[in-house]
Amino acid sequence: MPAFQFVWLDLAAVGLYVVFIVWLGLYLARRMKTADDYFLAGRSLTWWLIGFSLFASNISSSTLLGLASSAYGTGISVYNYEWMATLVLIFFVIFILPFYLRTRIYTIPEFLERRFDGRARVYFSGLLIVLNIMVDTAGALYAGALVVQILYPQVPMWMAVAVLGLLAGLYTVAGGLKAVVYTDAVQAVLLLLGAVLVAVLSFQAVGSWEVVTAQIPPGDLSILRPADDPVLPWPGLVTGVFLLGFYFWCTNQFMVQRVLGARDLNHGRWGSLFAGLLKLPVLFIMVLPGIFARILYPPEQFPMLAANTDLIFPTLLFDLLPAGIRGLVITALVAAIMSSVDSTLNAASTLVTMDFIRRFRRQDSHALVGAGRWVTAGFMALAILWAPQIVRFPNLWTYLQAMLAYLAPPVVACFLVGIFWKRATRSSAFIGLVVGHLAAAVFLILNLTNQLIVQTGPLSSEQQALVAAGVPVLHFLYLPPILLVISVITMVVASLLQPPPAPEEVEGLTWSPAFFQEESRMLAALPWYKNYRIQALGLLVLIAWILVWFR
Repeated sequence: MPAFQFVWLDLAAVGLYVVFIVWLGLYLARRMKTADDYFLAGRSLTWWLIGFSLFASNISSSTLLGLASSAYGTGISVYNYEWMATLVLIFFVIFILPFYLRTRIYTIPEFLERRFDGRARVYFSGLLIVLNIMVDTAGALYAGALVVQILYPQVPMWMAVAVLGLLAGLYTVAGGLKAVVYTDAVQAVLLLLGAVLVAVLSFQAVGSWEVVTAQIPPGDLSILRPADDPVLPWPGLVTGVFLLGFYFWCTNQFMVQRVLGARDLNHGRWGSLFAGLLKLPVLFIMVLPGIFARILYPPEQFPMLAANTDLIFPTLLFDLLPAGIRGLVITALVAAIMSSVDSTLNAASTLVTMDFIRRFRRQDSHALVGAGRWVTAGFMALAILWAPQIVRFPNLWTYLQAMLAYLAPPVVACFLVGIFWKRATRSSAFIGLVVGHLAAAVFLILNLTNQLIVQTGPLSSEQQALVAAGVPVLHFLYLPPILLVISVITMVVASLLQPPPAPEEVEGLTWSPAFFQEESRMLAALPWYKNYRIQALGLLVLIAWILVWFR
């Protein structure tokens, strides 16, 4: 295994990239005058910008390393999160996005206020802000700093976090969403190029696909795992992965915000589906290199890699790529870090400014832009301070990755019930959120209690009875549908106990077959290749082909 040693060509590539990307972001900041300009890029984004930005914001540096790492250790089942994202995006463009763009909202919680009431908006916005800063932004900085330390161990954690946060925050503070989207487009291209280079060279080093199938167990080359698989059981795809994907792609501000800035509904749909298309090749360019690495660096011969599989991607990078070209891929890692940080910072700033400052303190558009910049700078500083502390709580931080299984289902219930059931009353969303999260807290306490009892050693009869009486420790992917059902039932009961909303209150905010038929007439005037339904069908065919080939 090679030492991770830079040469001047590698450092020059990274340096030139950082200078260019910060300059581009600051250049785009010159015309930021109104709230629409700053928070939604003037609602002028075209489909290719939206698609690249969604992809780049989703593929963080930890994802780039983590996909290869997971494939090396447990096989390609980690790809389930990628193709399921495409399926969720198809659902999003058909049923959810039209209502977002029709209401011309700035934030996703704002839609909850339009459909329900202000309490649901404030509750959900507060939850998103905490998750965006304490989990998403700080997590991206922490993961990015770990990447820097893997490649350059002499750099202390706090310095890596501070530099990454300041670089990404600088152009985000100045340029808002437009700076984020345009820089993300550049970063997405670099990510794809870098991943393709590593994938092609690692496959060439292996020799052929026959070598792969001869040395790798068939189960590790299967996307769908048995129901009793401890990592990713196939029923969990239907239950947990789809529901968590719905939250991430359809209701999380830091992902949906660039779609809210779309030029029109068609560009929003095309861009979202383009992002879904970009997710499908991830199997070949980011996951399978981990399988190839298992052949090139067998665990029994490379115990250091087996003990720390996060080193898989850097090892392939430094072993297979020449200097200069290697710098391009290292630049892609930096791009992945910055694209995640800039997106989460911009989203959190938008939530605070539009859901709280504008709501409780009326200000003109120019003042809102100024407030947004100050909020972004403050959140950048908070994330930089918090990120290094994550290393003190490794078990907690690992567990936080599954925490969305507890937090997301009540939110998903609000959007599904609100859009597909006109009878849902204004107060039912807030009640559903509160009851759903209270139920999640109960499940969390019971699961942690049972885990603690089991881990303390031999069980007494009293402890066995407690475990038997409590809720069993569930795989986190089986929990979301339970919490979803609890929240939906709560909303239905609360709504039936109250008078129905007036028809005009839900007009344009709920889906119906008539909406689908009216849209069909509009789509008939477009060429077939611009029809998003045909595009979505093409993506479904590609998904089916991949699942059958790697079944």
